[in-house]
Amino acid sequence: MLTVRHIWKTYENRPLLNGVSFQVSAGETVCLLGSSGSGKSTLLRIIAGLEQPERGQVLWDGFDLADTPVHLRRFGLMFQDYALFPHRNVEQNVAFGLRMLNLPKAEIKQRVMEALKQVNLETFARRRVTDLSGGEQQRVALARALAPRPRLLMLDEPLGALDHSLREQLVGELRNLLHTTGIPAIYVTHDQEEAFVVADRLILLHHGKIEQEGEPAEIYRRPVSTWVARFLGMRNLFQGEVISRSPLRVRISLGVLEGQCCEQLDPQVGSKVTVLIRPAGIDSSSIAGYPHRVRGTVEDVVFRGEHYRVRLRCEGGESLDFTLADPPRTGSPLTIGFGCEAVQCLVDRNGEEMIGEEDR
Repeated sequence: MLTVRHIWKTYENRPLLNGVSFQVSAGETVCLLGSSGSGKSTLLRIIAGLEQPERGQVLWDGFDLADTPVHLRRFGLMFQDYALFPHRNVEQNVAFGLRMLNLPKAEIKQRVMEALKQVNLETFARRRVTDLSGGEQQRVALARALAPRPRLLMLDEPLGALDHSLREQLVGELRNLLHTTGIPAIYVTHDQEEAFVVADRLILLHHGKIEQEGEPAEIYRRPVSTWVARFLGMRNLFQGEVISRSPLRVRISLGVLEGQCCEQLDPQVGSKVTVLIRPAGIDSSSIAGYPHRVRGTVEDVVFRGEHYRVRLRCEGGESLDFTLADPPRTGSPLTIGFGCEAVQCLVDRNGEEMIGEEDR
């Protein structure tokens, strides 16, 4: 299938992609996830043939596509703004790429209706695209990408122009459609929730490099770096010192904790590390069985639908974030507990992983 091998690219004399390599297997949906400026869209354009890398290769079944023009790669590409033709109706928009292939009119008609049926718009063929809602326009753009029966589908922030409720509805439809068609896909987004729904495998890009790669649940349970943890919304990060390797024990401002270490990190006794206390591992109901306990005062409680997000101001002045099914009262004392599996030492490359709210 698709192999991306050691892709390098600069932008305004600054490195944008630094030796990126990955593969997409048959029927797999791979999501490129990262903040703005991480090189996601540029990488997609290089795969499509719209831009050339300075170094590296894009291969399909082992064949180098460097000399293959865009229209012969048989890759479908859908942009965030949909790029629909306002003077054409739905059928004409979907048929545009097929006409470029010089297919017979009867086959074009068949493929257009087939693609519209896949996105539940078969009765919209004669509608003007300017009369459609944002979600319907998104479906038309997707139908146009599907109509040529691409061997790879690439979607660049396909739901970015839609409001939150519509994105939630359509992201599930997209996932089902990709799995039903079996077309391998690369899905670009900066929205982690969207990526978790759609992707079979995540590739997190940061500073033009792959920071972490794996299944969504695996990455969420075991982020490898401070940047990944922060990007996924995890706040309980502390600077600590390793005092024992087997078992791994670290001293942070909350005390001495026993925990685990990501595979990319081999800390020595006395070395400084970043320690994550995973919010999902924190409990307040039956703390007697937990090796680690922390007392504090409830600082903030926010309703989040299925749960409450709680912020605890610990006795030493630090804060811990976690979720509970039943809300404690703001200002009340609370003792929480967590196990060794909730404590993880992460890679921290001299603070490079720190990002601001605007980047997430």
